[in-house]
Amino acid sequence: MIKLAAEHVAETVAMRDAYCEALIAVAEEDPRILCIDADVMYSMGTVPFARKFPDRSINCGIMEANAVGLSAGLSVTGLIPFFHAFGTFATRRAYDQVFLSCAYADANVKIVGGDAGVTAAMNGATHMPFEDMGIMRNIPHMTIIEPADTTVIRQMVPQMAKAYGNFYMRSCRRTVTKIYDESSRFTVGRGVVLKDGIDLTIMACGIMVYEALKAASALEKEEIKARVVDMFTLKPIDKGLIVDCAEKTGALVTAENHNIINGLGSAVAEVLVENRPVPMERVGVSDRFGEVGEQGFLMEKFGLTADKICKASRRVIARKATDRV
Repeated sequence: MIKLAAEHVAETVAMRDAYCEALIAVAEEDPRILCIDADVMYSMGTVPFARKFPDRSINCGIMEANAVGLSAGLSVTGLIPFFHAFGTFATRRAYDQVFLSCAYADANVKIVGGDAGVTAAMNGATHMPFEDMGIMRNIPHMTIIEPADTTVIRQMVPQMAKAYGNFYMRSCRRTVTKIYDESSRFTVGRGVVLKDGIDLTIMACGIMVYEALKAASALEKEEIKARVVDMFTLKPIDKGLIVDCAEKTGALVTAENHNIINGLGSAVAEVLVENRPVPMERVGVSDRFGEVGEQGFLMEKFGLTADKICKASRRVIARKATDRV
């Protein structure tokens, strides 16, 4: 069951705090769970875990590749390591170790990348992952998740812990806009419809879910009825829901806090072209590097706004009217 929050306001709990609380909860039930950090315990919010379980918390220092190798080795012994680093370093810097030691070896490692996309803000381009989901999409059998708020992240952690295999979850560390009522339930690999509509579908993930909802409300004033979908699992992506949206609305717009190359837009386009081609537009970072700035400024700079989604929606509806895929 999915229920939207009564008000879409800033949450009182930061994403990293909700994550750590969920990790502690599953660790209390399962002694196999470990916390592996690359000197980012304060940034990623895992200090409370280390205090509660000091013998199950390992800080490897700023050596992400080594930390991934250690995590893979620990998983082979039957343990369940959750490895934490900024998204850039959890993916780009440690890619070979993730590919070989984790995926190729069929290990059981959960990787959590912080500061997704523009939420890296003042840390700038070197810490701003616009390519992390794309990198991880290329790894066979890797599950990729991007939660929109604390309700989703609290439910993803136990599902990650219980499912055998390699996961990558990207998230921001600070507070986000509340999207869901706590009674909502989510399943890895299944997107959720937040608002129904017949004219087009807006499919988003992460912080762009709120922008998609704002765009849908603005479009409604123009008598455009948009279906809004939170596609919080990028891989395995919900092919059935994508095809259903294409059949029922005839046009799609994707919105992501990520490079449009090999991200959500690419994943959705692949499903459409092979199953149900319809007009589609992508809203996201257009093949650019990050930069320093406040998150709001960067969202405007890179076009990650409800206004950009509205413009893309009008374009795709115009294409739909002339049957141009």
